This record gives sequence, structure tokens and C-alpha cells, in this order.
Amino acid sequence: MPRYTASCHCGAVKFAFDAQIDELVICNCSLCTKRRAVMVSVPRDSLQILEGHSALSSYRWNTGQAHHHFCSTCGIYTFHQRRIDPAMYSVNAFCIDGLDVSAIPLRHVDGRSR
Repeated sequence: MPRYTASCHCGAVKFAFDAQIDELVICNCSLCTKRRAVMVSVPRDSLQILEGHSALSSYRWNTGQAHHHFCSTCGIYTFHQRRIDPAMYSVNAFCIDGLDVSAIPLRHVDGRSR
């Protein structure tokens, strides 16, 4: 499985993960709509924070099950633990180093109805 590295805008938070990126996901829930997130699915056990654990802030809303992480310095959404499948993370595709998002199919998810 390929290994990817990723970071926030300012570089305070750096992380890596192993995943097969076959698609990107965009969700229409109120939070994803506001932050315009395009995400990659990553097994939770695969993601490792390399630097900046103390710079990560977390946001929970609605049921409080999902943990949305962002850099407390630059404000960039980095990844979140999913509400429906806590064994998976969704990673901000635009944080992934060297990923050509234009070359990967995009799947729309109806998070508003869940």
C-alpha cells in the first residue's frame, strides 16, 4: 500500500498514512459544505502524526462522535475521525504532498441525510 505524507498550510502539523487512493469524497453535510472539504479515506490505524500533535485542535458538533482536527496555528482542516465508521479517517486531500486531485474520481456523499 502506498505511503503518503501530508501537512497543514504552515507546516506545524505533519502526518503520514498508508492508503490506496482510488477516489476522492465530497460530502454535503453542513460542516463539509462550509469548509469545502475534498477527502481521502484512510484506515485510522494507518495515520501517524509526525509533528505538531500539540498544534492540533479538535472540533465536535451534532452527535459529538466525529472528531474534526485542524491546525491551531493556520486553521487548516487536516483530517477527522468519522462518525459512522470510527475505524476510518477522512483526510483533507489538499493537505497530501504531491497528490494530483484532478486525476482521481470524485464521489459525492449525502451526509446531510445521515
